[in-house]
Amino acid sequence: MATHPILQPPHIAPQRMRLEEPGTDLREELPEALALNGMGSFLWDLDTDKFFLDAGAMSVFDFAPGEYDDCTDTLAQHMVPEEVEGLKELVADAIGHRDNYGAYFRVVCKDDTVRWTHTQGHIQRDASGRPLRVVGIVRDASPELEHLTQQAALERSRERQTDVVHATTTALSQALTIQDVVGALTNDELLDSIGAVSIALYLVEKDRLRIVGSCGMAPELIEGTSVTRLETPLPPNHVVCTQTPLFIDRDESMRRFPMLAPYCKAKDCTAAAVLPLIAQARTIGAIAIVYEGRSDFSPEERNLLLALGATTAQSVQRAVLYDEEHAMAVGLQQAMLPASIPEVSGASIAVRYRPARNGHQIGGDWYDVVPLPTGRVGLAVGDVQGHDIHASAVMGQLRIALRAYAAEGHPPSTVMARASTFLHDLDTDRFATCIYADFDPVTGRTQFVRAGHHGPLVRHADGRCSRPYVHGGLPLGLPQYSSNSYPPTSLQLGPDETLLLCTDGLVEFHGMDIDEGVRQIESILCGGPDDKDELAEHIVATIESRRGQEDDVALLLVGLTGARHPEERRHWSCLVTHSDPQAPAQARQMLRSTLIHWGLETTCEAAVAAANELIANAVMHTEGDAMLTARLLRLNGDSQELLKVEVQDCSSTLPHRRTPSETSAGSRGLLIVEQLSQDWGAEPLGAGKRIWFKLPV
Repeated sequence: MATHPILQPPHIAPQRMRLEEPGTDLREELPEALALNGMGSFLWDLDTDKFFLDAGAMSVFDFAPGEYDDCTDTLAQHMVPEEVEGLKELVADAIGHRDNYGAYFRVVCKDDTVRWTHTQGHIQRDASGRPLRVVGIVRDASPELEHLTQQAALERSRERQTDVVHATTTALSQALTIQDVVGALTNDELLDSIGAVSIALYLVEKDRLRIVGSCGMAPELIEGTSVTRLETPLPPNHVVCTQTPLFIDRDESMRRFPMLAPYCKAKDCTAAAVLPLIAQARTIGAIAIVYEGRSDFSPEERNLLLALGATTAQSVQRAVLYDEEHAMAVGLQQAMLPASIPEVSGASIAVRYRPARNGHQIGGDWYDVVPLPTGRVGLAVGDVQGHDIHASAVMGQLRIALRAYAAEGHPPSTVMARASTFLHDLDTDRFATCIYADFDPVTGRTQFVRAGHHGPLVRHADGRCSRPYVHGGLPLGLPQYSSNSYPPTSLQLGPDETLLLCTDGLVEFHGMDIDEGVRQIESILCGGPDDKDELAEHIVATIESRRGQEDDVALLLVGLTGARHPEERRHWSCLVTHSDPQAPAQARQMLRSTLIHWGLETTCEAAVAAANELIANAVMHTEGDAMLTARLLRLNGDSQELLKVEVQDCSSTLPHRRTPSETSAGSRGLLIVEQLSQDWGAEPLGAGKRIWFKLPV
């Protein structure tokens, strides 16, 4: 009967094994089978210290037939010396505590090659447990370990590639600007991780390609390649125009792009990967990576570099848009701030504004310096809630409104209250904080009002800093529940002292207590230069270098210089609002303060009393606002000066002096003016009139 094909033994070429002999006991072939597979057995007699090897084991140890003398010392001579003691300790520990052991060690062959070997032993004992012999096997483990080594190297390569992608992606994800992207790509750490010697980033600008950053062997050292036209025969230009990556060696580079020949000959670069940066189907640039000591790229390396190029393209596009939007936002913010700061005789003033760098949206920080009718100066620093275009727009409106109220001559409390009402009446849900100061550049006398803003800092002549207390009110734009919502606080600024007003971006920082932030500013202020402009720059630069800038910053510095123009303080005006019950009293207070600062203490009370009568007539007998004005006039040909006080209202009816009876309750205003003044009169203005009086100085 025929044998089934599957059951037929396979054909094996004639070898040392005698499989074709009938009646052979296959178990006799087992030692030869082990030898054919690079394995052998051993027996170590512990009593005689004889170490017997079969033919397979002798082959593993690279012994020729008859060369081995069954001695352990001879066996040790074929092993790497530093591994002998370790193997002895392992076997001794097994003999004393267990029955099995296994270990890898190296065998030195006759041709000085090293072969990895593995041994597995079993300890045989007598009935009492005394060890008699060790039996086991040895095998050639080189192929096994070589495969493991290759696998480990491949795994390390994959891990390295993963680390490169992760590190680069993390750095690029945190990059906001083009400079951030350049910093993330062009650094030695990235070069080391991808094994490159040079990397360069190119951006398309209209019909040209510009290098925006590089490290290592900078390609822009090639004359005329920092900015090139797109059609220039260079690798980055080629990949931009074709949208195809290039993986080229040195010879191909010089052949296809002759302009690179001098560079390639001068450097040791042997290969390069040039990748197009494509975002939204548009090529926005290229990245060139140069290598030494290699001429080709594996598929895994190409995939890694292509992934790096794709990630870079998205980051570059995002950074370009950020830079454009940030520049536009900063330009809009700057346009809403004062174009220039007026020169103030007797004072030195410096201002600074710095937009935040952690976002492209702008905020509502502002500063302003307002010349007042009294010859004083209004100083304002404020911040509208939010960081967007709306906040900036509200800031622009609020700044102009506050400036107008201050320029009309209102006292600080009224300026702040009206600004709050103005913001409340706007169609917005934003509020604002502000600090406003009415500053006298001659005497240093300053009146502060504060609306939810932090107070000022003062650097004194002795170098120390203080935080003067300033009464506070609610932020601007919130409903006010008091007629005196913003009580004033007076401060005398002395010579060689510096006043600092700023927004919270200068003193507040993420993770830092505001008191610590203020202490930092005090330290910087005390250690800064005396020149106000230099000091302002020193403050913002120090803060940016120490902790970055998370928020917009506006600051204003002011100090006395002692200089005074000989003709200053000859004119002053103040608006008396008809609808404000406090306006007449505030006008009298400001007139008295102005005359005292003019050095007219002896004339002051008479002038205020006479002006009070004219103000009262304007408020009682007209329906509109009145303008109170004081002037110092020099007579022609005479050194004597006259004080002229005027009240202008909207009524065209000229007044006339009456002689009241003893029991009359009124009609004495012009009589009082006549008695107190040297001269008085009234003038029609077409749309209203002006009543005036003069007093000798």
